[in-house]
Amino acid sequence: MRLFTALDLPEDVVGNLERLLGELRPVARIGWSTPANLHITTKFIGEWPDERLEELKQTLAAVQARPAIEVAVRKVGFFPNARAPRVFWCGVEAPGLAQLAAETDQATRRLGVEPEKRAYSPHLTLARIKERADLERLHAAIQGLAAIEFGRFAARRFFLYRSRLQPGGSVYTKLAEFPFTS
Repeated sequence: MRLFTALDLPEDVVGNLERLLGELRPVARIGWSTPANLHITTKFIGEWPDERLEELKQTLAAVQARPAIEVAVRKVGFFPNARAPRVFWCGVEAPGLAQLAAETDQATRRLGVEPEKRAYSPHLTLARIKERADLERLHAAIQGLAAIEFGRFAARRFFLYRSRLQPGGSVYTKLAEFPFTS
């Protein structure tokens, strides 16, 4: 099974992003994300054997307790850049989130999961851009956005998700919840 860990978004933030996507979707033919699928990934685990699922859950449950992480969802941009984009993203500002990602990476590394090679960059993937597309209208629409603030919340837990690739897009299933404080 294909797994990752992530923070969920509250309904009001998802609603704000859904309105943004509704506004932008008509201006570019790219692989738009489904608002209900938006999450803040903290660790991509990849393929994991079913028979070791409990071992993984126990390891993640032992990730150090912490106070709630204050999260602000704001701004939009492109990876790697606006001229040759592969991902259209929404920014995430969350002091303490990089520490959670690093501790999750260290914990899963002990189980044989490949460690992250790139610096952690929290974001929400709003769309994937697989082919060259005319993004002139998207760039203009972004410039004309009334707001680039999509909400704030206090994250008090993270989740282990299973990702199944389907013809219409990925389907995510929560397998476990890990509160930050006991």
